[in-house]
Amino acid sequence: MEGEICLQKDMKIQNVNLEKSENQERHKTQGFSSCKALVVRRGAPFRVSLPLKGQAFNPKTDSLTIKVTLGRLYMSMPVTFSKNVPSSQWKAYMDPKGLNLQNPSIFISSPASASVGCYGFQLCVVTQGSQKTCAFGKFILLCNPWCHEDAVYIPFEDQREEYIQNDSGLLFVGTAMNIVSRPWSFDQFEPGVLEACLDLLQVSPQHQKDGRIDYLNRGNPVYISRVVSAMINSEDDCGVLKGKWKGDFKQGVNPSLWTGSGDILTQWASSGFSPVQFGQCWVFAAVMCTVMRVLGIPCRVVTNFNSAHDTNGNLVIEEYYSETGQKLNRSKDSIWNFHVWVECWMTRQDLGSGMDGWQVLDPTPQQRSGGVFCCGPAPVKAIKDRRIDQFYDIPFVYAEVNADVHSLVVSEGRVVSYSKDTERVGSLICTKAIGFPRHQNITGDYKCITSPTSTLSLRSSTRSEDSTLRRGTPKGVLVFLTLDNAPVAGEPVRFTVKVINKQKVAKKMRLHLNAQAKEYNNSPSDTFWETSGVLQLAPMEAKVIHQQILPDQYEGVVGDDLINLAVVLEDVASHEWFLASEEFNIASSQLTIQIADKNLIVNKEQSATVTFTNPFSQPVSGVLTVAGAGLTPGKVHFRMLPLRPGGRIEQLITFIPSNVGTKMLQASLSLTNINCTVRGFKMVSVLRA
Repeated sequence: MEGEICLQKDMKIQNVNLEKSENQERHKTQGFSSCKALVVRRGAPFRVSLPLKGQAFNPKTDSLTIKVTLGRLYMSMPVTFSKNVPSSQWKAYMDPKGLNLQNPSIFISSPASASVGCYGFQLCVVTQGSQKTCAFGKFILLCNPWCHEDAVYIPFEDQREEYIQNDSGLLFVGTAMNIVSRPWSFDQFEPGVLEACLDLLQVSPQHQKDGRIDYLNRGNPVYISRVVSAMINSEDDCGVLKGKWKGDFKQGVNPSLWTGSGDILTQWASSGFSPVQFGQCWVFAAVMCTVMRVLGIPCRVVTNFNSAHDTNGNLVIEEYYSETGQKLNRSKDSIWNFHVWVECWMTRQDLGSGMDGWQVLDPTPQQRSGGVFCCGPAPVKAIKDRRIDQFYDIPFVYAEVNADVHSLVVSEGRVVSYSKDTERVGSLICTKAIGFPRHQNITGDYKCITSPTSTLSLRSSTRSEDSTLRRGTPKGVLVFLTLDNAPVAGEPVRFTVKVINKQKVAKKMRLHLNAQAKEYNNSPSDTFWETSGVLQLAPMEAKVIHQQILPDQYEGVVGDDLINLAVVLEDVASHEWFLASEEFNIASSQLTIQIADKNLIVNKEQSATVTFTNPFSQPVSGVLTVAGAGLTPGKVHFRMLPLRPGGRIEQLITFIPSNVGTKMLQASLSLTNINCTVRGFKMVSVLRA
């Protein structure tokens, strides 16, 4: 930024040259090239130069001072010829080697604990005759995970590349047995996103209440992360996203249709900070991941499958079923098939070194922390060790991954069957693997794994007889409900019921099977498929029943939702009841993306083909959206005409890559007559010309 004051004819500073290209390459902030301001990281020097008119700078007689400002805070210091200033202080110096007296260079370095924000500075030269000439500039200062002294330092370059620089990734949803990889564009380097992230700090209640205190605290990633966690949701403030889990989304955007953070953050900023409608857990988490990466704090998105929301803190979730296998909405507690939060990497000087490393932060509004809807940072190590005496929100997160599930069958107002499952909650916790488009199992970071099967992705549908016994099933009869394979859209859902008579007497059993559609975070809706019958069991006999739900029976109600499937058996003679249940998702087909050229060149037009084959039993139509940070300017939309069952369509698209590096081209097809969005992505490498 340029400006000048000239009070002496012989010497005039023409402007401040921020040496933007050199500095941003040195500070790993080249991605922010669209930002007008210089973007640098704390704890490392950056260089500015002062082109002078008239008299040259005389280091023997002239003096240089710099004043750095952040809001009403300021620091004044002389520009010296020595780098030997404590790293905990601001410093400014000139390198006497190769000093150009007509265009002197000044190195400015902040402490590794300096506050994040947009700074102004004033450089003044005072000549021997006490005449003064000044110039002004500004820079944006971010955290520095490359700097050993910074509280967010993370030790390996591939981690910094993944958790700071990577502008695309995968969010994992569905169920542990049938994980769905949802592509997401974090967009941290897209125009306007950095500015929106800084706005988020400025409009926070903490800054509005006392800007000076807020600026002083902004050097601490623990403080920053709590501010951001609260500001992503709009429950207590003019936060970024308004959540909605029930009803229609006509007043905004269905959360399933968002494909990246950039649209959300820039819409929020351009609207005067009105909450964007609507978000759900993966949207809240993905947007927070963007903000934290922008601010320089290493961040990754984490999915907890079978995530408990324990409202009364007793580490027990109760689920009720009718005698026909219909799941009932009777408990304030709930289990979400998946819940998505973020982890940020930082030292915890407030807790001690044992709590350093990954910290859970959850911006989805579920319960208040310190009077505000935010959660964390909770050290992952503290969750595993059940250190509920530590800050912040460890008991809540601990319950999300460790609660027991009590399943009860209710008949005529009384409980007739009870079983306990200690393995279901937190059955799989995962994040995107470093450098690869697949999930990484991190369950062992959160909980002590006692059995190798408890971390298998298929655990939820392949419970062994031993694990069923551990769950407290009554002794007389054992019942198992097992999916034959991971269900796929357009194909029957095939499953097996196995019933074992453990006693030496024959049994007559009434059998009920029930299927309900459900959203990932809610109780199921009405039954859409059921069947019943009578089963005769000889003494000690085991029987296997094969069943299937056909596509035309589930397509109209499922789509992006899941299915709760339950079997209830009643012993006609003893009136004992037995229950087994599963919740599962049906994987939709993927869009296929083919790129014409293997080697993409920056600023050179490229082409790709997106292919879709209709797996459904009815014609489908919809809107195809293609986007990619650093590849396409915004989104490109195509309307797809009705496509018959089994029909195939190809859509050619062209794009011009604008940024070098590994990028994600993603496509999503939102179907209009089925509640389903079909997605696909392709990772591409863009090279310099």
